[in-house]
Amino acid sequence: MEFDLEYNGERPHLIIPEYGRHIQKLVDHCVALEEVEERNKMAKAIVDVMGNLQPHLRDVPDFKHKLWDQLFIMSDFKLEVESPYEKPSKEELQAKPEPLAYPKAASKYRFYGKNIQTMIDTALTWEEGEAREALYFAIANHMKKCYLNWNKDTVEDKVIFKHLKELSNNKIDLFDSNEALSEVKDLMRKRKSAAGKSRQKKKN
Repeated sequence: MEFDLEYNGERPHLIIPEYGRHIQKLVDHCVALEEVEERNKMAKAIVDVMGNLQPHLRDVPDFKHKLWDQLFIMSDFKLEVESPYEKPSKEELQAKPEPLAYPKAASKYRFYGKNIQTMIDTALTWEEGEAREALYFAIANHMKKCYLNWNKDTVEDKVIFKHLKELSNNKIDLFDSNEALSEVKDLMRKRKSAAGKSRQKKKN
């Protein structure tokens, strides 16, 4: 007795492996049908089966549309049937997407994070007064804490003031202020306290 065994390495490549080889064979058979009505009928039946095999897609917007697109993809875009949706083109799906522009960093001081620039820009829109000055120092203290997180265990206030002046395009100048930023030991204590609370939550 002889058996004709098929090895996966000798079989045609599966375009969408998730649906298995039997669905791919049905699609190939549908493409080979000569009668348009038969192709239309079989294509609809295949889409129904595909939907049953991928129940998680039912929550995806345009669920049916996605299935029809996959059907055309599995046919290598050779299937000619009446689809309720526009047939996708091979060129469109294989086209390389436009390169995404890299987000522009606020400055060379990346350790402050992206949000610091937004905070500075917002502060500059505030009316002149005590509230705005308080916000300037709140931003400076936050910058000092960020600096300590990513650089050294100590930093002079004038370094933070210099960076803040640069990030604000020379609009925020705290060098002549008599008020000092929070002490390094206080910022470090807050950081350790926050880290301890985070570890305690994970344990619970």
